[in-house]
Parts: sequence; C-alpha cells; structure tokens
Amino acid sequence: MKKFYYVSLILIMAMFLYENTFAIPAFARKYNMTCKTCHSPFPSLKSYGEEFASNGFVLKDQETPRYFIETGDDELSLLRDIPLALRVEGYITYNHSYSERSDISAPYLIKLLSGGDIADDISYYFYFFLGERGEVAGLEDAFIMFNDIFNSNLDLFVGQFQVSDPLFKRELRLTFEDYLVYKLKVGQSNINLTYDRGLMLNYGFSSGTDVTLEILNGCGIGAANNYRIFDNDKYKNFMGRVSQDLTENIRIGAFGYYGKEEQNEQTNEVILAGPDATVIVGPFEMNLQYVERRDKNPLFHQTNAKEISTRGAFAELIFRPDGDESKWYMVGLINYLDKDEKVEISGINHKSATLSGGYLLKRNIRFVAESTYNFTEEFLQFSAGIIAAF
Repeated sequence: MKKFYYVSLILIMAMFLYENTFAIPAFARKYNMTCKTCHSPFPSLKSYGEEFASNGFVLKDQETPRYFIETGDDELSLLRDIPLALRVEGYITYNHSYSERSDISAPYLIKLLSGGDIADDISYYFYFFLGERGEVAGLEDAFIMFNDIFNSNLDLFVGQFQVSDPLFKRELRLTFEDYLVYKLKVGQSNINLTYDRGLMLNYGFSSGTDVTLEILNGCGIGAANNYRIFDNDKYKNFMGRVSQDLTENIRIGAFGYYGKEEQNEQTNEVILAGPDATVIVGPFEMNLQYVERRDKNPLFHQTNAKEISTRGAFAELIFRPDGDESKWYMVGLINYLDKDEKVEISGINHKSATLSGGYLLKRNIRFVAESTYNFTEEFLQFSAGIIAAF
C-alpha cells in the first residue's frame, strides 16, 4: 500500500489539480457517454445528472448487459468489473489564510472513487483518500442506497454522508472556497452540517416536492471507541427538509435540525433551521442558504451554562455563457458568519467575497483561478490550478 501511495505521488507531483466528488468518470465509462451528459461543468450537476444520482447511479433508459457476470444463479448479483476512478487535487496559492507567502501544494488530495448499482435498486458509493495533506486520511462519503423502496419514490441511504447534501452538496461546488456555514461548530460542540453517520430517507412527490429525513449519530465520522461504538453519547439527532419546485428554474426549501450531545457528563442542545433557494435565469444560476443556530451549552459548563446564538449564510452566483456548451464560466460567492455580540468566542465572525473562473481544456480537465477577500481580517488570497478527473 505504501509503495503504491508513493509511486502515485511521484507520478502527479507536476500537476496542480483541484477536485470535487460525485463527478466520477467510471459512470461515463460504464455508459460510454460524455461527462457533459450529467455535468456543466464537472462536478456541478445538471438536472439529468441529479436524476441519475437519485436513481442509484443508473440510467433507466439504457441497459449495460455486460455489467454483471452471468453465473446461472439468479440470486447472485456479481459485478464483472469494479468501477474505479481517480482524482487528484493540487494548487498554487498566495497569502492563503493570511500567511503572506506563496505555497505549492501538489498533490494536496488523491482520491480513489467507486460507485454504481450492485443489484436491482441497490447501489453504493464511496471514496477513499489515498492522500490528504500528505497523509492517508481514509473514508468520507461511503453509503449504500436502496432506491424506490416498495416500488415507490422512497430512497434510503445508510452510511456516511454530509448532513447538508439535501441542501447543497459541498463536493459539487465549483469554487475552492467552501460553504462555511455548513462547517460551523460552536465552542466545543461536535455538531455541524458536514459529515456524519446515519440514515437518510428521501421521498419525491409528482408535484415537485421532495421531503428528506435524516437520523444521525451527531458526532461526525471519527474512529470507534474501545467498545467498537462510533456514537460518543446516548443521543440521536434529526434533520428534516422540504423542497418545492415552483417552476422549472425556481426551487425553494427549508430545513430544521434538532440534536443533543454530551461531554464530561454535561449536555448541549442544538437547534438549526433556515431556508434555501435556487433561481436560474438564462445563463445565471443563483444559490442561496441561510442558517440560524442555537446552542444551549456549547462550552459544556457544569454551572452557569450560557446559550449562544449564531447565524450564517452564503450566496453563490454562477455564470455559464453557453449553458452546458460553455467552455468557460465564472462564480461569485459570498460567505457570512455572525454570533451574539456579548459572547466572547473566537473563530465565528466572518465575511468574505470570492471570485472564481474556469476554462475547460477538455470535458474532464479545466483550468481554474480564484481570489477571495476576507473583510473581517482584511486580506486577499489567490489560488490557481487545473481540475481533472480520470
């Protein structure tokens, strides 16, 4: 394993690549189709790509007769080949995190990805970090999906996924800058809207209404304890979300999250809620998210527990001049985080604006350049690289 890891590093050291998840070329190889069918540009999903993902990574109107091995046993579902893809991230930055220096980080990430259907209406997806910031990091997304349970529009996901996936998928964004409100943790709390282990149920109505329910451990995706238990307390957390398509180009939604967590025999109760929306007008796509958060005791004090209120939002504007035929695109992203003025806790107040652009060298290779100005700490940072998937 170590030999393969170091050989991989040497082979791609000259590349400056940035990647996002769910743009897996194994799907394009399976169906012998262009990445443009689902992405515009990769990894951002078109409506057809979203439908493909919700169907368990299966195209309902196309068959792949050689995808499974014919063993003569109807009760055996065996893939002929395991679908695999590789992606690598690296970039050049200047003044990143107010460092006042330039940095070459290549490779920054190396991911091995796999996914697809393993039986009728049963699919899987995972990716493994062969390298993340110079270390073997392990699994993030890793789940089994049961599609159209009881011949309905009910889907069930079991495993590791991002709590925010029903809202906006962080791995599908086109910017290096993140959706910071999803990553926000308050005090010593382990709860946020990124990775967790649990169950996710999704039901789609013919009216264009989607309803999602998540049941979560509420403590992230760290290692199990000495008793082989992943959840570090007795509580389970819940997230519910409703989304409605008003027209083909306008969607609105709202979510609510309720959970508890325990540390040092003290309990913190957490409530998050907020609206989201997507509006498409011609070549422009606007994505909006707002989140209010209340923590009853995020410092886990035995006495004098203090409730802390925080809030955050992002607004993202994507410009594709020729739709999915565009060779170039631009993205503007605003991030905003805030808290109660009387609370002394660092790392929450944040206001920044990002301008990013990209040019497709090939459908699966694109050049990117990005700058972000941090209004809170008053500094500007730059990054540039090449995004590829193969």
